[in-house]
Amino acid sequence: MDTTADDPTPPGAGGRFAAEHEVALAAAHEAGALLRSRFHSHYGVRAKGADGDVVTDLDLLAERLVVRRIKERFPADRILAEEAGVVPAQGAGAPAGGARTWLVDPLDGSNNVVIGLPAYAVGIALCVGGSPVVGVVHDPVTDRTWTASAGGGAFGPQGRLTGPCRPLSPVGPLLAWTQGHAVGRCDPVAGALKETLEARCRRVLQLWAPLLAWAMLARGDIDGFVGYRAEAIDLPAGALLATEAGLVIRSLDGGAFRGGMNGPDTDRSFVAGRPEDIPYLLELVAHARTANTRS
Repeated sequence: MDTTADDPTPPGAGGRFAAEHEVALAAAHEAGALLRSRFHSHYGVRAKGADGDVVTDLDLLAERLVVRRIKERFPADRILAEEAGVVPAQGAGAPAGGARTWLVDPLDGSNNVVIGLPAYAVGIALCVGGSPVVGVVHDPVTDRTWTASAGGGAFGPQGRLTGPCRPLSPVGPLLAWTQGHAVGRCDPVAGALKETLEARCRRVLQLWAPLLAWAMLARGDIDGFVGYRAEAIDLPAGALLATEAGLVIRSLDGGAFRGGMNGPDTDRSFVAGRPEDIPYLLELVAHARTANTRS
């Protein structure tokens, strides 16, 4: 959890990617102010695909703002935005193969916003060679921000983040759950996982805004996070926040987690928590996977 006094300039922000951290932080705050000011306004809502997802005018406005801010400072960088898709690098200095890619989720929790539920976030990450080096998660509702840089730690309004500090409760852990939009309602693996978690955990949170769950884990508000075929756009920022807070992320079979911005969503299933809690959390997942195989 947050362990030190307010620190507006966390130590990790002064490293190799200090300029990128500064731009991401400012853009996230600006986008958050825009979303917060228009949350109760009238705005357009459209279906996004056939799986029940939506896109709003707020998503588009916030995304254009963030993309513009990044392009102003780093025109040679590639951007992958939730709604616009790939925004290619520009100029002669653009690295071949998109070595530097920004990931922009301007409104994580669009479905919440549409039904008037104030639970959403702005997420920005910079990946170099496919690995996140800067991550920013901003909650416009509370005007709080959590940031991380590779090797520099994770920080929030009260200082450095260290994840949960309490032992797991005898009545079960408090976990968050997420699944990708492509996962069908009758997916047997997702069904088995959720059934087991609901039966053996104290509570399972389904926030429809994974970045908020990552922030809660890094702060120590929850014990763990389980994801099944998670979305690529918000995963790097959240995962960097967690790992820099000292947490561990494993694939569902207990192996090293290698999911990220690239590859199929089948590579983006995970269990995250404290190192000492991971064996228990993996046992929960293994029980569900075994039950699904037998059914």
